[in-house]
Amino acid sequence: MAENVWILGIHMTNFGKHKDKDTLDLGTEAVFGALKDAGVTMKDIGVIGAGNLFGGAGFGQQLQKQVGQTGIGVYNVTNACATGATALRVAVMAVKAGETDMGLAVGVEKLSGAGLLTGNASKDTSDTWTPEGRYGAVTGLDGRIGTETMPGVFAQIGMEYGHRYGGADFELFARISEKNHAHSTLNPKAAYQKKMSLEQIMNDVMIAYPNTRPMCSANCDGGAAAVVVSESKLRTLSLEQQKRAVKISASVLTTDPWQEACQVLPDVNTLTRQAAKTAYEQAGLGPDDLDLVELHDCFATAELVHYDNLGLCEEGGAADFFSSGAPWRDGRLPVNVSGGLQSKGHPIAATGIANIWEVAQHLRGEAGPRQIEGARAGLAHVIGLGSACGIHVLEKAA
Repeated sequence: MAENVWILGIHMTNFGKHKDKDTLDLGTEAVFGALKDAGVTMKDIGVIGAGNLFGGAGFGQQLQKQVGQTGIGVYNVTNACATGATALRVAVMAVKAGETDMGLAVGVEKLSGAGLLTGNASKDTSDTWTPEGRYGAVTGLDGRIGTETMPGVFAQIGMEYGHRYGGADFELFARISEKNHAHSTLNPKAAYQKKMSLEQIMNDVMIAYPNTRPMCSANCDGGAAAVVVSESKLRTLSLEQQKRAVKISASVLTTDPWQEACQVLPDVNTLTRQAAKTAYEQAGLGPDDLDLVELHDCFATAELVHYDNLGLCEEGGAADFFSSGAPWRDGRLPVNVSGGLQSKGHPIAATGIANIWEVAQHLRGEAGPRQIEGARAGLAHVIGLGSACGIHVLEKAA
């Protein structure tokens, strides 16, 4: 049986607009931060998983020129919003396979001002999605009405859930966003650290009903990196390194299963449900054992359905789960204490590792004023539309 893999060091840059830094600058900052946190150097690293979507070919090799060329293998990864989580999977699998005892994963993106229809929105009017408004529909070349933008897709997913199970209306989705913006005020690395009232959120620009602009994730710049280590190697390191290490109890990546219904719209629900089931089995834990969750709230509607998909509530019970207060920072099972993608920001390739950074901070007891006291286990989740779902379950060192 393959031995356990641990996060030895992890770092994320501040998310936001970095006008004076390019992709390699942000990647270098993330890597050096993770190496320093781990107490190691590039000479200790045996493999790199390098995630980036828009920086061009050979990002990992370019990054090596900045952080140190040691001749090791580099795997360049692009997997939509699951890119960072996939880069981490590369490093984890290499360690589990015994090819190296220490690996590095990094995800970086520079997106501020991009205004991407395939990316995610910022709160500045110059960087927003093209609104589909209250109908959330566009006319295709074949004359059929549908949507190919991410706001429209996730609007439909949320509305379908509300129609099927009830309890999910415009105001409830806005309250989810209200929660995340409130959480962001305690996160100094978030792109936006501003509390927003329910009225502000509901009366802002409608992007694709029921998601207004503050309910959409933010285009921004940022990077995140992690150093992973085998358990046998970890035992040879200092007591301080062992104490701060975080166990990766599950590392899972899934894609859509084939089914007739998902040949047009992506099936993010089944995709996530299958990943969660596998992750809980790998970790030997269940949703009730988690102390916090960082999930992929690319839109407020997405957060709601993922409460259900990740098993945080009974099937069909996502609206009741939220209304109970459970996912607030002081609730039974805090969700997106970082502020989520709607406030923390979403530099696509960095997000998967950044979500893991947030969970690791709490398990180490290093999350500052937003610390979830006594946190011992957490889950990080990302969706890459196209499709991919990455889930990592983390546990505190004994």
